[in-house]
Amino acid sequence: MKSADINNRKIKNIVTNRKARHDFSISNSLEAGIVLQGTEVKSLRKGQSSLQDSHCKFLNKNSTELFVYGFHINPYEQGSYSNHAPKRPKKLLLNFRELKKLKHLVLEKNYILIPLSVYFSGHLAKLEVGVCQPKKKYDKREAKKQQDIKKEINRKFNIK
Repeated sequence: MKSADINNRKIKNIVTNRKARHDFSISNSLEAGIVLQGTEVKSLRKGQSSLQDSHCKFLNKNSTELFVYGFHINPYEQGSYSNHAPKRPKKLLLNFRELKKLKHLVLEKNYILIPLSVYFSGHLAKLEVGVCQPKKKYDKREAKKQQDIKKEINRKFNIK
């Protein structure tokens, strides 16, 4: 596929994990494809999903397959007996080099892989994975204080 086609794809945001940006300091993020069943894609198109309490991890130390756990997609209403399980683990599609880098960060440097958002890029479902470290309680307080100061300055000078 040409790179011009990839850059011109229409992006439709489905769901974001806002709590992840509050609880974790994100050092890097990657775009990964998701292996989905047909009814899962239909439910995603309707926006019936949740990233709350979801995380990504490898099957074991020797595996190079990355899965997302806890990603809830509601069962499709018009589906039949072939409907999917709402919280089944979903495989993520990344390059082998990216998987090796992520595995090194997770095993050696104690980073955590957190899903940040799910969106459609053209007709393809994508998941943004953040390489994160947990924030301490005082870091969260400092971030909240900076946010309040910024709001106050914008309010005083009528900046939108």
